[in-house]
Amino acid sequence: MRSFGVSAALLGGVFGLAALPAAAQQTKVTNQGITPTEIVLGTHQDLSGPIKSWGVPVTNGMKMAVDEINAAGGINGRKLKLIVEDVGYDPKRAVLATQKLVEKDKIFAMLAPLGSPTVLAAQDILLEGGIPQLFPVTSAEFTYKMDPKNPQDRLKFNNVPPYTESVRAGARHLMQEKGSKKPCVIYQDDEFGKNVLDGFNQAVADAKLTAASVTSYKRGASDFSSQVAKMKSDGCDLVVLGTIVRETVGVIAEGRKIGFAPIYFGSTAANVVEVPALGKEVTEGFYAVGAMEIPYRDTSTGKAKEWAEAYYKLYNMEPNTQSALGYNDVMTFAHYARLAGKDLTGAKFLAAMESGDVFQDIFNSPPVKFSPTEHLSATVYLLQQIKDGRWIVLKRDLKN
Repeated sequence: MRSFGVSAALLGGVFGLAALPAAAQQTKVTNQGITPTEIVLGTHQDLSGPIKSWGVPVTNGMKMAVDEINAAGGINGRKLKLIVEDVGYDPKRAVLATQKLVEKDKIFAMLAPLGSPTVLAAQDILLEGGIPQLFPVTSAEFTYKMDPKNPQDRLKFNNVPPYTESVRAGARHLMQEKGSKKPCVIYQDDEFGKNVLDGFNQAVADAKLTAASVTSYKRGASDFSSQVAKMKSDGCDLVVLGTIVRETVGVIAEGRKIGFAPIYFGSTAANVVEVPALGKEVTEGFYAVGAMEIPYRDTSTGKAKEWAEAYYKLYNMEPNTQSALGYNDVMTFAHYARLAGKDLTGAKFLAAMESGDVFQDIFNSPPVKFSPTEHLSATVYLLQQIKDGRWIVLKRDLKN
């Protein structure tokens, strides 16, 4: 009965392709990286740069999943081979690494590449080469939006909450709940930050308010004194942070130094255990939107608990959102690759991805499902807050 369900789901994807516009049916998709015994995957991460607190655990989680899948016999008899490139959150290095992965290593798919500017810089290399770009660790909308006139856009899939929509939903909720009159934003001056800015602007419009202060900083900055002083002078009562880890703590700490204590709210990029670990009491009360509940070892249950303990034993590191995300991305790929069948091809894999078949992870996250017209699976978000050094879920059904 199970095999019939899988076949039906895959046929649904195939019939869905027939219903697509003619241009979409011309999508070029690779068959490279598939042998009778192996599927080659690539990823580019930051293992040595400013957001290695994301790149290292994401990579650990991915490797853990690959080892688990291979130990169980692989995917329809094929073992996974994961090739990791460290690009240090540098777009130029991401381009070079992607060219290597595509042309030399002959990857079948790019899985969970990290960072908005780095993913954006290298994305066209993948699409033009017919390489699927799967589940980038960035919520920027260019990672899932499809242009009907560009059939190669069909190779893009994402499963994390988009920055714009999730920030809009969370910021709007807090503006209304807290009675904000002077909302403000500080954002990293790149693709990531601009997506957060868009979400902020939409939330301000929803709340029928006017932004009291809009300021930015260059990627890699460590001094936020002028920006924070401006926000204080402008009377900001709620500040949306288009920041990642170190910058999140830096902005809030600078505010505390000068007696500026508005409500702070961040995107999914700041919803990680490193923020309270680094900021300690400085970040108490900080809000952020997230994709999943933080998998703390001592509070997780069931399979998530088993995974958390295994991760800690393997890496001598506490599990976190990033490591769970990396693990999930490999498991999601495996789910749809299995669905595509033993005679795996790029076309059959795309059909499986778009079949509407649901993948459910072990962390009780919202289910993953894609269709021929929807390549983003994350539309429900969690509002979380740091209390006593830990992220606590306040609202599970936050929607745009």
